[in-house]
Amino acid sequence: MNTQRTTWLRPTAALFVAAVFFLPLYLVLTNVFKPGSDITAHPASLPIPPTLASIRAVLTRPDHLFWYGLVNSVEVTAVSITILTVISAMLGHYLARSHGTLPKVTLGILLSGLMIPTTVILQPITEVLRSFGLMNTVAGLVLVNLGYYVPFGVFVFMGFVKGIPIELEEAASIDGAGKIRVFWQVVFPLLRPASASVLIFLGVWIWNDFLNPLIILGPSNGTTVTVGIYRAIGEHQSDFGTVFALMFLATLPILIFYLAFQRHFVKGLTGGATKG
Repeated sequence: MNTQRTTWLRPTAALFVAAVFFLPLYLVLTNVFKPGSDITAHPASLPIPPTLASIRAVLTRPDHLFWYGLVNSVEVTAVSITILTVISAMLGHYLARSHGTLPKVTLGILLSGLMIPTTVILQPITEVLRSFGLMNTVAGLVLVNLGYYVPFGVFVFMGFVKGIPIELEEAASIDGAGKIRVFWQVVFPLLRPASASVLIFLGVWIWNDFLNPLIILGPSNGTTVTVGIYRAIGEHQSDFGTVFALMFLATLPILIFYLAFQRHFVKGLTGGATKG
């Protein structure tokens, strides 16, 4: 009887949480198609009639703020997640198949890296980059992403590698394949779901990163889409249509990227959690 009385709690809580998360999305989608004057007067109203004036204004800005940010974001994200996936997969495979003190110590170091926020180590990172002449460069930002996000990728790949029968690697070794060839031709093709999960997670995190590009790239050496939104909001900014349009356009590429890899997303997350 008590169970029947409380069955409404779960759907009610789910609806409440969904509404909380949907509200910011609703505000962006409605205000991006309204004139700036209507946004301040009626921020929650529907865009009647809808207009693309704000989007056109962003795409045709004289300073090309969105286009420069888009190019930098695509470059930084693509290079970072590609290298991260390869390094994480190789290191995760090594740690999953190795025994001894060195793998355990490496795991401890990686675990420590997961627990340290980027804001805590940002100041010493900038000093290191400056000493190597990498401050205010895309290469420096990519290196920071590699150093910070490798631990997450390694742990995802480790869990998935443990679910792959080691007999497959042993059979390839008996046939004369070396360790590198075994990894690339036998192991890595089986890591496709885990690779999709790592690509999605790290792609979203790096694309949405704000503080690292703001500090490392600097004001005169490029921007990203997230930093572009910040720079579009001046001290006396009143054109909220431009801000919402930038937010909308900045979300589209990473949303398309997620939809392209979502087939393998859940499989990659759960594959390593139930095996090994």
